[in-house]
Amino acid sequence: MAKMKVVKDVMVGVFDFPHLPYWFSLRQAIGIVKKSLLEGDKLRQFPLAILVFDEKYNLMGTLSLKDILKGLEPQFFKQSSKAQVPAEDEGELSIIWDTLFGKDAAGLAERPVVDFMVPAKFFVKEDDPITKAAFLMIHNDLDLLPVLDDKKFVGLARMIEIFETLSAEI
Repeated sequence: MAKMKVVKDVMVGVFDFPHLPYWFSLRQAIGIVKKSLLEGDKLRQFPLAILVFDEKYNLMGTLSLKDILKGLEPQFFKQSSKAQVPAEDEGELSIIWDTLFGKDAAGLAERPVVDFMVPAKFFVKEDDPITKAAFLMIHNDLDLLPVLDDKKFVGLARMIEIFETLSAEI
């Protein structure tokens, strides 16, 4: 394998990613996601998450599209503690599918994103090898990993660039 790339070779800059303060509502997050996913008339595939910051612009966590949907439908949280149910056993979930995302979702959309975000717990440094980022992402089920320069948040390592770089070496 050639000289291993480091995280700063593949990271996305912090301001190239949608972001919002922790007190914004899920409804406001939805608006930001919709704006960031539209490119002209086309729907982009990325980003799949928004960065959540505090008043001093410190990264608090991320809010994925899945996190938003969970926040809009409490039944998703109730079922998430169960083991994954095979398709043939779906009836045992006791969810009436047609009742999901109903009138209660509008009220839930006013709750703050801090209630639904995933806190940032794992970080890499700009000069860390991308294999370290891959390890942390795989073992902690992350698609995004914050990158620090000293103690300052400067960007994100995304699974897509890590995958592309590592798979190109094979």
